[in-house]
Amino acid sequence: MAINVNTVYQTVLMILNKEQRGYMTPTEFNKVSTQVQLEIFEKYFDDLNQQLRIPQADTDYADRQENIDEKLAIFKTFGDAVYTTVGGLSYFVLPISDTYGDVVSFYRLGNVLYNDEKVVQRLDRHEFYYANQSRLTKPSTINPAYLYENQKLFIKPTGIIDKIKVDYIRKPNNVEWTFTTGNLGQYQNNSLTSVDFELHESEQTEVVLKVLLYAGIVIRDPQIVQAAAAQVQADEANKKS
Repeated sequence: MAINVNTVYQTVLMILNKEQRGYMTPTEFNKVSTQVQLEIFEKYFDDLNQQLRIPQADTDYADRQENIDEKLAIFKTFGDAVYTTVGGLSYFVLPISDTYGDVVSFYRLGNVLYNDEKVVQRLDRHEFYYANQSRLTKPSTINPAYLYENQKLFIKPTGIIDKIKVDYIRKPNNVEWTFTTGNLGQYQNNSLTSVDFELHESEQTEVVLKVLLYAGIVIRDPQIVQAAAAQVQADEANKKS
């Protein structure tokens, strides 16, 4: 479940007002929130790498691993790579849209599949260019191989020109708190066009703290943020009732 962008913004405004530290415009909030979301998203991979260094016999290992995987699940997708030739160089271009047709920003490559079933082996530059010199290592349609450089996929054997799919992790979409203007010139949230945080809901307090940090406020007690968020949600519920 995503983190509601309006709840975060109203919580931030409430705390800024309480601390008498001014105001954050929607444009400022959107820029800061997008950056905060990206920082938390990228930290998932640092946490994942750290977990991989912990002995797997650790009793909490599986739980921590599962927790990170759950947070990353929304960003995992797949699509068709497109074969192209530019200046005599042939390669596959990574997908620019997911399986639903939505344009996405590529972040990290996962598995590469040929013909929907064969996992293509990844080789480094040296292995890739010398792979054909041995019958044992020579790629084939049964055991294809690829080199990944500059967001391009080079596939061997070179006769493969289609049926390449990749699963990958995309970047989070930019956060947007959009609005209409009321009769008194006040900003009113437009929930139809706003874009929520895509982070796991457990990150809400961290998101608010980091946005406030960018605004120049350091809140050392997370309970302040949680209380403010609860008040905002209660106010929203009262408006709907």
